[in-house]
Amino acid sequence: MRPEEGTLISRAQALAALLELLTDQPVIVCNGFPSREVHKIADRPTHFYMIGSMGNAPAIALGVALAKPNKQVVTFDGDGNVLMGMGTLATVGALKPKNFIHVVFDNEVYGTTGNQPTISNVVPLEKVAKAAGYVNVERVLDREDLVYEFKDMLKKDGPSMLLIKVNEFAEDAGRVLHEPPDITKRFMQAIN
Repeated sequence: MRPEEGTLISRAQALAALLELLTDQPVIVCNGFPSREVHKIADRPTHFYMIGSMGNAPAIALGVALAKPNKQVVTFDGDGNVLMGMGTLATVGALKPKNFIHVVFDNEVYGTTGNQPTISNVVPLEKVAKAAGYVNVERVLDREDLVYEFKDMLKKDGPSMLLIKVNEFAEDAGRVLHEPPDITKRFMQAIN
């Protein structure tokens, strides 16, 4: 059974739970279904949606965190995206931005392109993050735990990673309605 047996929560359900806890924090969302789902659930000017750029969300979030040290910066990422940009984990770990929270939705597939399997079932991304120097690292399977751990991370100095095991279900969400230049402009205005 893929993903991990016992995983009942969908990425959209997990996203909705986290978005309820956020207010004006900059949130950089990886490409594909995660961006589409966040856009559908709670489109905000403080959300920066990646359009077609795989593996870059945490690098952009790192830049924002370093440029805006007084703002807590969150990135929503997928296991396939993390595997694509593993070097960013090391850079985050080395620079140790205290205001950086990396949320990884691990469904063990490349969902946007047809659910081809990733290798996150044999490469424990939360352990990679810990080895790279992330200060707070947690792995959760259900809504109650993800809410508890995320609230806790919002209170702590990072960098932090919350890995959430989710099922393969993708919310029926259309494309992000904003053009990339418009996303950039409204995001930059919102975080100033």
